[in-house]
Amino acid sequence: MKFTYKRLFITSAMLLSVVGILFIFSAGTYWSSVHYEGEIPFYIRQSVYLVLALIVFVTVANLDWFKQEKTWITLYIISLILLVLVLIPGIGLSRNGSQSWIGIGPLTMQPAELVKITTLMYLSFLLSKVKSYERVVQLKHFLIILIPCGLIMLQPDFGSVFILVVSSFVLLFVARYPVKLYVSVIVLGIVGLVGLIITAPYRLQRIEAFINPWADPLGAGFQGVQSLLAIGPAGILGHGFGDSRQKFLYLPEPQNDFIFSIILEEIGFLGGCVILALFGLFIYSGIGLAMQTTLSSDFYAIVSLVSMIGFQACLNIGVVIGLIPVTGVTLPFISYGGTSLMIIWFVVAIIICFSQRTEVDK
Repeated sequence: MKFTYKRLFITSAMLLSVVGILFIFSAGTYWSSVHYEGEIPFYIRQSVYLVLALIVFVTVANLDWFKQEKTWITLYIISLILLVLVLIPGIGLSRNGSQSWIGIGPLTMQPAELVKITTLMYLSFLLSKVKSYERVVQLKHFLIILIPCGLIMLQPDFGSVFILVVSSFVLLFVARYPVKLYVSVIVLGIVGLVGLIITAPYRLQRIEAFINPWADPLGAGFQGVQSLLAIGPAGILGHGFGDSRQKFLYLPEPQNDFIFSIILEEIGFLGGCVILALFGLFIYSGIGLAMQTTLSSDFYAIVSLVSMIGFQACLNIGVVIGLIPVTGVTLPFISYGGTSLMIIWFVVAIIICFSQRTEVDK
């Protein structure tokens, strides 16, 4: 059987999701038994979420409705409304100091996850129609990016903003935006970052903890220190699947943002390289799908979405191994979370949907 980009793309996504369930079982079972005694274990919930995510994938991948520009304009507006609603007391839910969720009965959703997708998709359609980057056009593009970024920062959720901004820059670069604009934006970004640190001192604490986590090993540097204690002794092959030590209440919520620490602790450097290879195959096959498209809007959309997932994975792994300050970003496909998993598979479905656009659709 010929292994096409499409098969490789879906297979790598599926393998990463299965790896996620396996390590959620290993990393989260003890934490679940202590903090959520009597409730359904994390790995069973994640398995159910994966089934639901695959139903979403099959449905969305075959809907022509998602190939239309007006669909993404509508979804972009809806996602902005949801970002406003999440800030209203009684509607928005606070978790870990961030009001980023909306609860509807037992279900919760994070509007920032949706707005990252809708912004990139709306921008992809706009860029495909631009013939010259006049100032008015440039202002419109940057407003489309900055409005959701501003609303997300009110939650606050710096990690989501960082992912959206970098993914948008990749999209603008691919669309051959004037290079001189990047210089001014980078300068503004640095000024904005300094302003964010001044207005929220905890971000400075995170940077200080990143530079020297051992200065406050029981406070701001706790997660970083525990992650390094998991990774350091693991060596080439790790302690073996299920034999992590840090998951026994040393590393907080080990099934979430820092699950890659447990992966490295249990299957070592070589096992970690296998996970990185799967992400590499996912990105490679995704770009391959983009290269096979004939419409610029399809190309821009696929490249931006693949970049978004790839950068989020790099950001999470960078935090875990101590290369980047803690940002609270999950590892795509692998970290525990129903909303996160279904959103990721929704993105996979959109990519497949655009990659198989036929001449009749055009």
